[in-house]
Amino acid sequence: MINQTIVREFLLLGFGDLPKLQVLLFLVFLIIYLPLSDTHSINIILFLMVLVLYLVTLMGNILIIIVTWTDPVLHSPMYFFLWNLSFLEIGYTSTIIPKMLSNILSEDTSISFIGCAIQMYFFGSLGIAECCLLAAMAYDRYVAICHPLHYAVIMSRTMCLQISLICWLLGVLVVLVPATLIFTLPFCGPNKINHFFCDLPPLLRLACANTFKMEIIIFTVTVLFILLPFLLILISYICILQNVLKMSFATSRSKAFSTCSSHILVVMFFYGSAVLTYLRPQSAYSVETDKVLSFFYTAICPVMNPLIYSLRNKDVKDSLKKLMGRKILFSRM
Repeated sequence: MINQTIVREFLLLGFGDLPKLQVLLFLVFLIIYLPLSDTHSINIILFLMVLVLYLVTLMGNILIIIVTWTDPVLHSPMYFFLWNLSFLEIGYTSTIIPKMLSNILSEDTSISFIGCAIQMYFFGSLGIAECCLLAAMAYDRYVAICHPLHYAVIMSRTMCLQISLICWLLGVLVVLVPATLIFTLPFCGPNKINHFFCDLPPLLRLACANTFKMEIIIFTVTVLFILLPFLLILISYICILQNVLKMSFATSRSKAFSTCSSHILVVMFFYGSAVLTYLRPQSAYSVETDKVLSFFYTAICPVMNPLIYSLRNKDVKDSLKKLMGRKILFSRM
């Protein structure tokens, strides 16, 4: 007879069941040598690495928010969307990383049924909003380069506010249906989620019912709100490339490419890992691969985004220098 015990909490296995993956992460970040046979030492180093990544993410994105808000030079649609992206990145990582940090060092890796539902919902909604926002940023670059004379009219303040609001609303509403439906499924044991957060694929594997319809819904949402925005980004950059190649001056081409390069890098990192996670066939599924990809787009990408935009963007670098200069001046007064 099948055990019908109702699951009231889940256990997040994190990286604990994959010591090889712990060692891999240890080597990737080039942390000082410690005996790899000592699991507790590895957990401490892993905790410190993730903590540093999280703090850098927070500080980097907060700096982007401050400079884009306070510097009039950055009061343009491009930086308005970047401002929104920084808020998304902070929320995105804060949904996952604090609980992950707690689980790395704690023996109690449980998460309540409601806590799991909330974490999965916010992670999904902020992820969908980011996909839509990256598509909006690509469209902004397309209008700026391909239709410069009409840019101020098309990308007006009202239009930018409407686009950003739509991105946030889509994130809030789209994930509501699958997140609600998945927690109407019966979970009668086991309750161990083979992941470091409550993500859809590993959670579905614990359901004690046929999940085919749920998988179809998830696949549809993934195609419409992850793959479709990516196609819009791709189309925007194909049009931009065609327009840039027609430019007669090398300086104009260089400026156009430099304007887009930061966004292209962010899209490549974010979409590369997200698409491989949610759109690869089940036959190619691997727990180790899934965790590495998830770690990349939940912990690494949010760190890289402010670095990419600040290091590759002259306006942002100048604004940061002015901000730092003002702080130094006030500290000496």
